Amino acid sequence: MNSNVENLPPHVLRLVYKEVSALAADPPEGIKVYPSDEDITELLTAIEGPEGTPFAGGIFRMRLVLGKDFPAVPPKGYFLTKIFHPNVGHKGEICVNVLKRDWKAELGLRHVLLTIKCLLIHPNPESALNEEAGRLLLEDYAEYESRARLLTEIHAMGGPGGTSGAPQDPNDGPQPKKHAGDPMKRAGPSAAAVPAALGNGANGASTTTSNSNNSSSTNNVAGKKKADKKRALRRL
Repeated sequence: MNSNVENLPPHVLRLVYKEVSALAADPPEGIKVYPSDEDITELLTAIEGPEGTPFAGGIFRMRLVLGKDFPAVPPKGYFLTKIFHPNVGHKGEICVNVLKRDWKAELGLRHVLLTIKCLLIHPNPESALNEEAGRLLLEDYAEYESRARLLTEIHAMGGPGGTSGAPQDPNDGPQPKKHAGDPMKRAGPSAAAVPAALGNGANGASTTTSNSNNSSSTNNVAGKKKADKKRALRRL
């Protein structure tokens, strides 16, 4: 939508800037205001779903657009977050009396925001833009509440039960391989034990050979002594 900054008189722009700055500094309860640095005639807001309604727990983004004839003509309001509500059309347009026949220039933007929030508490099925929501509100409130709650969970809470927007558990999904830079650790403890096992085997072989040599030497000495004794007996 085109900006209307150039179409508004300077004194109106000053009043709008003053009111928007006040709203940003001290917004109504449950409403956050995000002024645009580039276009003061477009105001982005976020409205908390009121407790005790199907919209509780949700955050609903909304946009107010000031036309070139503001404040003689009321601003236009649009929900950017999808919502199942009798007074909100399929394209997000809002139908409320304060934005139509009940508008007065002295009401101001704060009054508009509070009225739209109250609309979430007290829908008006008689001026419904969403005819299905208006019909269910009058004929089957349980079904209306269920539908409104479902869309709140999907679109205003990040997903069913508000869980899809939650951070992912670091333990979920594939995990990185540990000790990827150390081939001995990457191969596991069995590989690290191989050199030791080989070393023990080599030492064992050396020990066996040494013991064998020592035994042979001992046997030779004993045999030589026996031979010497036999020769000595023969001389006698």
